[in-house]
Amino acid sequence: MKEFVISEAKAETAILIGLITPDQDEAKTKEYLDELEFLADTAGAITVKRFTQKVGAPNQTSYVGKGKLEEIKQYIKDEENNEREIGMVIFDDELSARQIKNIETELEVKILDRTSLILDIFAMRAQTANAKTQVELAQYRYMLPRLQRLWTHLERQGGGSGSGGGKGSVGLRGPGETQLEMDRRIILNRMSLLKKRLEEIDKQKSTQRKNRGRLIRVALVGYTNVGKSTIMNLLAKSDIFAEDKLFATLDTTVRKVVINNLPFLLADTVGFIRKLPTDLVDSFKSTLDEVREADLLLHIVDISHPDFEEQIQVVEQTLKELGCTDKPSMIIFNKIDNYHWIEKDPDDLTPENKENITLEELKKTWMSNLNANCMFISARNKKNIEEFKDVLYKKVRELHVQKYPYNDFLYPEID
Repeated sequence: MKEFVISEAKAETAILIGLITPDQDEAKTKEYLDELEFLADTAGAITVKRFTQKVGAPNQTSYVGKGKLEEIKQYIKDEENNEREIGMVIFDDELSARQIKNIETELEVKILDRTSLILDIFAMRAQTANAKTQVELAQYRYMLPRLQRLWTHLERQGGGSGSGGGKGSVGLRGPGETQLEMDRRIILNRMSLLKKRLEEIDKQKSTQRKNRGRLIRVALVGYTNVGKSTIMNLLAKSDIFAEDKLFATLDTTVRKVVINNLPFLLADTVGFIRKLPTDLVDSFKSTLDEVREADLLLHIVDISHPDFEEQIQVVEQTLKELGCTDKPSMIIFNKIDNYHWIEKDPDDLTPENKENITLEELKKTWMSNLNANCMFISARNKKNIEEFKDVLYKKVRELHVQKYPYNDFLYPEID
C-alpha cells in the first residue's frame, strides 16, 4: 500500500479564473476574484495571474471558451520556460466532473474550484473531532458526484479529515489521497458512519445546551473575517483565536459573559461567505444550531470593506436558509477605525457612494432607518465598546425578563 504523506513544501503558485456574465459585471467579477485570491492565500498559495472572459454563461464542457483555455495553457507553458511552475488553476465557480476532467486534460495542472478551495481551508482549520468529522463529510459529498475523475477504490482509511489538518499541498488535504480509484460503495458507507457520528455529537451538544441553565443565548454571526472573534474576546475576556485570515474560527465557541450583574451565553460561529457550498452548510448543522437556538443575533459587519453591503445580503440569505430571520437581531458595524473615503472635488459629478462620503454621512443613509438596532464600533481600538455593552445589556435584559419572568436576577438601570 502506497500512502500519501503530507510534507512541508514551498507555497504553490496559482492562476485564478473568473467569468463576466450578464448577471455579474466586470467590477463584481473583480471583487469575487479578490476574495478568491484571499482564499488562496489563506490556503497557502500565491496568486500570480488572473484570467477573465466575458460570456453569456459558463461553457458546459470547459467553463471558459476554447480560445481562452488555449491562452491559459500557453501562459502556463511560458512560465515553465521561465522556470516558474504553475501549481494550480483555481476557478471562481463550482465545476462539474466533466469540466474538471476536460480542463485537466488540456492544462495538465491541478484544477480546483471555489468549493474545493474552501473545503481545503476548512480541512486545514479543523481542530476538534467535531469539526474534522463535519469537514470530512462535506469533502465526501463534494467528491461523490466527481468519482469518475478521482479514484475507483478507497483503501482503508482511519482518523479525521485533513491528515491532522497539517500544512501541505493546497487541494490535497483531507480524505482519500491514496493514488487508487475510490469505490462508491465504500464512500457511501463512510458517509453513513460520519452522519451517525455527527448525530451523536448533535445529541451531546443538545444536552449541553439544555444544561446551560436559564440564560439568554446570544450568537455572533457575519461574513468571514469581520472581527467576530475579537469582539468575543472583548466581551468574554477570553483568548479565542483571531487572525486576519478567512475562516479562522470553525468550531463554535460558547462563553459565559456578565455585563453588570446579568449573565448570558455568547457564541462565536463560523463565518459565512459568498457561494458557501451547500455541502458545508449541511455538514455544519451542529455548529449552526447555535445560531438557530440563539435568542439574539449580533450581525457583525466590516464597514471598512468596499463590498460590505453585499456581504450583509449574503449573511441575511444564509440566515434565511437556516430559518432564523424572525429572531431579534442587531447589526454591529465593526472596524470604523479602518473606514476610508476620498473627498470629492467640488466639480466632480460622480454620484455619491460609500467610497467618497464620510462615515457620518454614510450613517445618514439607509442605516439611519435601523435606529437603535445598529451600532458603530472598533473592536481593535475598543472604540464605543462601553456604549455597545450598555445597549447589549438592555437587549439581553429585556429578553431575559420575557423568557424568564420569575428569575431572581437584579437588573440595574442604565441611563
